[in-house]
Amino acid sequence: MRDLALGARFAVTGGRGGWLRTVLTATGIGLGVALLLVAASLPNMLFQREVRESARQPDASHEVAKPGPDTFLYVQAETVYHGDTVTGLLLRPEGPKAAVPLGAARLPAPGEMLVSPALRELLDSPEGALLKKRLPYKAVGTVGEAGLIGPAELRYLAGTDTLTTDNYDGRGRTYGWSVPEEPMNAFLLLLVVIACVVLLLPVLVFIATAVRFGGEQRDRRLAALRLVGADTAMTRRIAAGESLAGALLGLAAGAGFFAVARQLAGTVQIWDVNAFPADVSPVPWLAAVVVGVVPLAAVVVSLFALRGVAIEPLGVVRTATPRPRRVAWRLVLLLAGAAVLVPSVDDVEITGTSIETPGIAIGATLALIGLTTLLPWLVEAVVKGLRGGPVAWQLATRRLQLSSGTAARTASGIVVAAAGAIALQMLFQAMQSDFMRPTNMDTARAQLETRVAARSADDARRAIDSLARTPGVSGVMGTIESNVWRSGPPAEGQEFGAITSAFVGDCASLRELATLPSCTDGDVFIALTHGKEGPEDSWVTQTAKAGATVALRDPQTHGEPMPTWRIPDTARTVDSRRDPMGRYQFGVLATPKALDAARLDEPVAGAMIRIDPAVPDAEEHVRNTVAALSPLTRVQTLQNMERDAQYSSVRTGILVGATLTMLLVSVSLLVTTLEQLRERKRLLSSLVAFGTRRSTLGWSVLWQTAVPIVLGLALSVAGGLALGVVLLRMIGKQVEDWWVFLPVAGVGGALILLVTLLSLPLLWRLMRADGLRTE
Repeated sequence: MRDLALGARFAVTGGRGGWLRTVLTATGIGLGVALLLVAASLPNMLFQREVRESARQPDASHEVAKPGPDTFLYVQAETVYHGDTVTGLLLRPEGPKAAVPLGAARLPAPGEMLVSPALRELLDSPEGALLKKRLPYKAVGTVGEAGLIGPAELRYLAGTDTLTTDNYDGRGRTYGWSVPEEPMNAFLLLLVVIACVVLLLPVLVFIATAVRFGGEQRDRRLAALRLVGADTAMTRRIAAGESLAGALLGLAAGAGFFAVARQLAGTVQIWDVNAFPADVSPVPWLAAVVVGVVPLAAVVVSLFALRGVAIEPLGVVRTATPRPRRVAWRLVLLLAGAAVLVPSVDDVEITGTSIETPGIAIGATLALIGLTTLLPWLVEAVVKGLRGGPVAWQLATRRLQLSSGTAARTASGIVVAAAGAIALQMLFQAMQSDFMRPTNMDTARAQLETRVAARSADDARRAIDSLARTPGVSGVMGTIESNVWRSGPPAEGQEFGAITSAFVGDCASLRELATLPSCTDGDVFIALTHGKEGPEDSWVTQTAKAGATVALRDPQTHGEPMPTWRIPDTARTVDSRRDPMGRYQFGVLATPKALDAARLDEPVAGAMIRIDPAVPDAEEHVRNTVAALSPLTRVQTLQNMERDAQYSSVRTGILVGATLTMLLVSVSLLVTTLEQLRERKRLLSSLVAFGTRRSTLGWSVLWQTAVPIVLGLALSVAGGLALGVVLLRMIGKQVEDWWVFLPVAGVGGALILLVTLLSLPLLWRLMRADGLRTE
């Protein structure tokens, strides 16, 4: 304990240089600890989002059939504005004791709304002008934290007197209900496990690297301790105590960084995810693991670093030619990882909901650690034979030949992150076909779709005309839609009330629904799907066929006289085709002269809309037009693919984690490079004193950063592809694209340039003659 305490004392004394070294170490460890604490908070953060979402919803677990003094009608409203989802809850109390929704002090009166702080800020800004027109309510208050799932959520609660049992979502009495948890698919579990390994290993590598900051100065200090009488074991304990002090300060710094990040959680949004500070709290046992592992890792890494160093009273034997690194034990780690992973090949089934989590996590961890330990050996083997070249290149290679381990450790975080990213990307590409379903929508024919309920055919026509006149709309395929029923008594073996669809529109619009041989106003067609995603043809033809008389009202709900219409004898049978929404429509297709739409029962204006991409905010103008026609009507954006909800949430979580990890890797590279430059202050000053140009030294720093990173990226590409192939074999998939490593390599190249540019100011400062001064 005395030796550890003495080492801790050395960590916080020794003047400006000692403090700077300790601060760098604590900062590096603190950043890693903060990210680990954020990762430990993710389960609680996501759980709290689900709790908030379920607690604010009207309780639909049981039906409330009759109105009462404490009931209310509600409808969920949703719109999209500039890519962001705006959600709302429209309420109409049916009695004086109707429950107040979470986050509200009172029920908003008709025409009033309560808005979230983020939505208020948007509506009050010039960017929210179009959205303000879409929400026909007066903002009179704020939705509190209890009614939001995140501080950046765009949400409103509005009162309305237009809700009836004809247009409501339901009748409620209380708020809050629980949705049974759906077990996660085995494929997604595999993704989550690999993502946790890939995203957290670089953090641990960075912490291990930060512990070794200031190695050269520490070695000289340990030699001085040997000179005054300390034995080898004591010096190692003192070194461990110094690392332990840095780790403990790093824990404190990490807690501080985490506390700051926690307070900023509400202002920062990554991939549409943010949270209230109160929800960002680590799972206790995970936080305890972080607090226990980091100091232990600091001591272990420190002792491991000194295993090959001979600390003597007159100096540290490190400047002599080091013994070549051994590759055997590094390959053992890789083989051990493969030995754990390979037995799991073909074990993961898409219909399953569990996998052997520990085995896969341990195997992937061993494989990635094996790749990381291979990098120092690879860098040493490559740079050993480098000779000649420009002066900057010679300075860089000579430095790498003397101490390649430091440079390799700098790039080791990139190896883990890049290899894991490549394997993850291969998994994503192979698995997305199972979680992304084609919608059969045709975004080339239309980009938006809506269906506006109308009181009459004239209202439906006005809705279609309004959409056609909207700024940015280049075309509208509009039809007035309803149903027709079989008229007369039921035939033998047929049910009374046989029904089929009816569409009234111009020829251009009808051509989007069926393959028409020719069309003029006055024509009628019978569209059949031949069983493709629709009823059998006999179901349609028992109601709609040439010469048949059909009822225009439901015979079961309307008495006589029943309005009828006779389908012309000239009506032609045609084949239905997919409309832009991907549906096969069936039934009667009539042009306006053939069937007066005013006679249809409860008509609906169906519109598929083409927008001009050159017109700014064309989509928002369309949504405003629809909101003015019918506030509860939704506008759907056509898309070619539809993602599974669980897959989307896992993908979002991994993207958030990957973003934070790459930021940490960038910071670790920069901090390590700055520490190396600081240690070489005298050397840089000597080179400048001998006439070395500053640009030459700048290029040498670039090459010293680039060589290990390029080798690390090459190693990570090979290892990542191999790991990806093994993981794909587990789920019985093939490699979709062997070039998935190109974006990762691009990120690595950008990091080289970024770190070099950010380190240049310190480099220029260190290249001064006063750097030769000593005490």
